[in-house]
Amino acid sequence: MVDLQNHLQSANSLVGLLLPVVKDLYLFAIIVGVGLLFAIGFLLGEERGRLNTEAHRIKKLALFATIAWIVTTVGGVLTELVNLLDGSFRDALNLSTLSTFLTSTSIGRDYLFQILMGIGAVALVARSRKVGAIYFALALTMLALLVPLFQSHASSAGNHGLAIGSLIFHVGAVSLWVGGVIGLISISPHERSGSISRFSALAFWAAIVVGISGIANAWTRLNFWAGWQSRYGLLVVIKVALFLLLVAVGARHRRFIAAKVEGTKQTFRLLVNESLVMISAVAIGGWLSTTLPPISAAGIKAASDPSIGITGIAMPAAPTFSRVLTAYSPDGTILGFILLITALYICGVVVLTRRGDTWPVGRTVAFAVAVALVDFATSGGIGVYAHFAFSYHMLAHMILGMIAPIGFVLAAPVTLALRTLPLGRTPQERGIRGTLITVIHSRYSVIITNPIIALGLFDGSLFLLYMTPLFGKLMQSHSGHILMDIHFLLAGYLFFYVIVGIDPNPRKIPHIVRIIVLFAAMSVHAFFSIALLSTTTLTDGGYFASLHRPWNAQLLADQHVGASLGWMMGEIPILIALIATFIQWMRDDSREAKRIDRAADRAAAMGEEDELTKYNKYLSTLARGDLEHPD
Repeated sequence: MVDLQNHLQSANSLVGLLLPVVKDLYLFAIIVGVGLLFAIGFLLGEERGRLNTEAHRIKKLALFATIAWIVTTVGGVLTELVNLLDGSFRDALNLSTLSTFLTSTSIGRDYLFQILMGIGAVALVARSRKVGAIYFALALTMLALLVPLFQSHASSAGNHGLAIGSLIFHVGAVSLWVGGVIGLISISPHERSGSISRFSALAFWAAIVVGISGIANAWTRLNFWAGWQSRYGLLVVIKVALFLLLVAVGARHRRFIAAKVEGTKQTFRLLVNESLVMISAVAIGGWLSTTLPPISAAGIKAASDPSIGITGIAMPAAPTFSRVLTAYSPDGTILGFILLITALYICGVVVLTRRGDTWPVGRTVAFAVAVALVDFATSGGIGVYAHFAFSYHMLAHMILGMIAPIGFVLAAPVTLALRTLPLGRTPQERGIRGTLITVIHSRYSVIITNPIIALGLFDGSLFLLYMTPLFGKLMQSHSGHILMDIHFLLAGYLFFYVIVGIDPNPRKIPHIVRIIVLFAAMSVHAFFSIALLSTTTLTDGGYFASLHRPWNAQLLADQHVGASLGWMMGEIPILIALIATFIQWMRDDSREAKRIDRAADRAAAMGEEDELTKYNKYLSTLARGDLEHPD
């Protein structure tokens, strides 16, 4: 009996040691895949979007790396299952047990998602002939890496909105930084000499994101002194030391680039040394992912407050104007996103200014207002109370889907990008700017900018979300909140881009069609609000009742208030867009009239007939023909 117990303990300890090893192997494989795909898509040259010979060589390595991370994911499934069952690998290979684990548990579903994304990436890479397929494969790989982070240790800690968001940006930036170095090492010296300067700019921004997100994530888990004395805290300290070493190596690398010795053997050795330090940091990160952090003060509060366990936020006091105005609980994912796009927008304006060009101040102001509104609706007071009351959720929805998108559309971010993004290194290479132009004029963009499709995503999704059990299910998780916020923003941006956008549009939509679509949107939105006002049951699937909030306990009445707010706040932006469309129509007619007048003046100066005279003569010819040949 004692021998059996010793055997089980040794087996459990072996699995415990095997878990971080499998996790590290998976991280190495997927980061190598990210780096190789990134090298093909952004570092290597291409010819009108088609992969060159070097890209095809790297593509084979990327295919091998992608298959490797699928295999290591399967290994992770089996090891995790053995650890949970406290059994053997033979038990884990039972098909019934395996299918139940993959479909009925959150960890299993994450593994299944990673495997499916890996299969999709393998299919894209194997059949790729153009850079576009590589972009899609890279997107699937990043999704496989980042989506499971919503179920990480961070999701169960206090401040989990900040913890999860900072972790997503941290892992994403690390994978691009480390993977990019590995990609540089993999490509030929000739191609590398023209790619290091490109990667250097990315590495600079990645280092900033890694540093800021790492500090934010460590603070959410180790925000008291005792936490730093744990094994988890020790691993964080080691990782910080490796990060500082990487920054020092990166600074030296940039000096090499400034000295124009990026193709030398010294640079290659520096890349190898940098990659070794990075691999060590990734290994520590894999170990951290399998190590439980110490219970912080926020974690202790989360365990005693059921609202924190459900929403990640402590139950706020009854809403007042001052409380809504000053409350703030950072949503790390959305906050990181708006900080990133703000930095990019500012960089674009700075590039234009240094070049001697101008950028309308009004567009910058519109962008700043839109960013502030998004932050207020997700992390500010509206965002905080949106977790606890349907009426505030609808306020946040209207801000994200109706008001903020108008600011982003008027900020003309696509136009700014087209004016500032770099061109290709050769006449045959499209570069980032050429790729963006190709995307704008692709058949996918033509389809999605169809006014009917834009209207369906904008208004039709209201019925799908609030008139089905989907709303209650999404409200139950942080990832569901993020998904809704992103959908509101993107659907609103697409709709107003099609109607009043000033950025390049693959479709020329007549103004009368835009006005008809706006009236249709107004009618559909009003019908939805009336339908929601008429409901006699809750649409949240019991979510708000589970919070047991001490204020505003009349849930159905609050739902009707939300419907009224949605009706009011939804109609006003559409009315503003309708007025803007009329103004654009009149301006276009005025410009067309001036163009015709200028053409007439040029024709008169040259002794030629203008277009109007030719058209009148044509009508006279038709009239004479009718008189000569009456029916």
